[in-house]
Amino acid sequence: MSILIVVDNPRDWPLDLPGVSVVPARAYLTAPAYGEGRPVKVFNLCKSYRYQSLGYYVSLLAEARGHKPLPKVSTMEDLKSQNLVRLLTEDLDDLVQKSLAPIKSDTFELSIYFGRNVASRHEALSHQLFSRLQAPLLRAHFERRRDLWRLRSVRAIAASDIPPSHQDFVVEAATAYFMGRRHHAHKRAAPRFDLAILHDPANAESPSNPRALQKFEKAAEDVGLAAEFITRADLARLPEFDALFIRDTTFANHYTYRFSRRASAEGLVVIDDPESILKCNNKVYLAELLTRHNIPAPRTLMVHHDNVDQIVSSLGLPCVLKQPDSSFSVGVAKVESEAELLVKVNELMQKSELIVAQEWLPTEFDWRVGILDRRPLFVCRYFMAAGHWQIVKREPGRTGYQEGPVKAVAVAEAPEEVVKIALKAANLIGDGLYGVDIKQIGNRCYVIEVNDNPNVDAGNEDGVLKDALYREIMGSFVRRIEARKRVNA
Repeated sequence: MSILIVVDNPRDWPLDLPGVSVVPARAYLTAPAYGEGRPVKVFNLCKSYRYQSLGYYVSLLAEARGHKPLPKVSTMEDLKSQNLVRLLTEDLDDLVQKSLAPIKSDTFELSIYFGRNVASRHEALSHQLFSRLQAPLLRAHFERRRDLWRLRSVRAIAASDIPPSHQDFVVEAATAYFMGRRHHAHKRAAPRFDLAILHDPANAESPSNPRALQKFEKAAEDVGLAAEFITRADLARLPEFDALFIRDTTFANHYTYRFSRRASAEGLVVIDDPESILKCNNKVYLAELLTRHNIPAPRTLMVHHDNVDQIVSSLGLPCVLKQPDSSFSVGVAKVESEAELLVKVNELMQKSELIVAQEWLPTEFDWRVGILDRRPLFVCRYFMAAGHWQIVKREPGRTGYQEGPVKAVAVAEAPEEVVKIALKAANLIGDGLYGVDIKQIGNRCYVIEVNDNPNVDAGNEDGVLKDALYREIMGSFVRRIEARKRVNA
C-alpha cells in the first residue's frame, strides 16, 4: 500500500522520507491517477482543514476513493470544538499532571509529531493525545490553574509550522511511524487488505498462544491479508486497517472494548465486535437470554441483596456462584456450605448489584463448540484439571494455573445435540467468533455460557483442522471486508 503526504505546496514539506511521495493538494484532488482504486494511505498536512478548504477536500475525497486519510473529516470536525476535545481527553488528567510537573511557567505548548514529542518525558502524553485526536501534526496548549494543569486547546498544524530545530526529529518520528506499520510488507506480495491483530505479549493467558499467532499471520498472507500485530498503544492507528482481530482477553470495561468500539466506528470489520463483547462478558445478561429463548441451562438464580436466602432452597448445595464478568475461571466459585455461601456472596456483591448462582453439574469434561459466521468451526472436549472441578485450577495466593487436557473432535463426530444447541445459543449473540461451553449429562445438554474471543491455541482447538482452521478464520475477514466494500461502493 503506497503512502502519500499531501501538502498545499511540496516546499511546505522539505523533509526527505524513504518510500513516501509528497503530492500537491490540487494534484491529489484533480489528477486522474490519484482517483484510481489502488490502496493508498494519505497523510493530509495541508495548512487549513476549515470547511471546503483544500485540506478539507483532500480528506473528504480520500474517504470517497477508498483511501485511508489521516486526519479524517470527522477528526477535523472534532478539533473545531474544544469542548469536545476536552471531553475526549478528560481521562488523561493524571498523565497531564505527571508530564508537566517540572514546568515552571503557567502556560505550556506541546508539539506532537506522529504521536511523539522531542522531549522524551512527554512521549506518553503525546501518544495518548494522538490516539484520541488523530492528526499527524498537533499542537496542544496547557495552562496552570490553582496549581493544576488544564488542557486549554488542541489544533492541527501544517508542515510549514514545524520549527527548523524540530525537523530532524519529525523525520525520525514520521519514518518510525511509517516503517512500524509496514515492517511485515516484505513477507507477502500485493496484499488486498490490511488486518490488525490486537494482542498483549505480556498476557500469559492470551486466547491464542504464540504459535497460533504465527499461524494466523501465515493464514492471513495465504488469503491476501497483510497482518500486523498491534498492542494497546496503537489505538490511533486503527484507521490504517480494514479489519481488527482481537487476540487478547476481552472485558467490557477494558482497552479491548475501546479498540473494538473505535474500530467499529471507523468502519472496520471487527472480531470481536463491541456488542458481542458486552453481551458475552455479562453472565447476568446471558442467563436471562438463555431463559427467555428456552435454551437448556443449569438451574439459575439471579442473586441480589433481597433473595440470598433463596439460593439453597432453589439450587441446593454445592452450587456455583459467578460474578457477571467472570472469565477464565476467575470470579467463579463452588460453595459447599451455607456459611461459605454467605461469605462468598457478600464478597461478590461488593463488586456488582447482581450475581449469578447456578446448580452444580459435575462432569468429566465440558464441550466447547467454536462458531463462526453462524456455522460450527471446531469442537473440543475440555477436561477438568487434575483434582479440581473446573478446567482451570488456580491456587489461592499463587500465580499461574493448571489446565486440564484438551481433545479436538471432528464436528461430524460430535453429538448432534451438542452442536445444535451451541448454534442456537451463539446465534442469539451475533455472527462473530464464539465458543459455546456445554455440559452433557446422559442425553441432556446444558449451555454453561457463550464466550466471545474463544481460545484458538496451536495444539488444542486446531487438533482436527490443523492450519485450515486459521485459514477459515482469516477467510471470514476477507469475505466480510469484500461485502462491506460492495455495500459502500
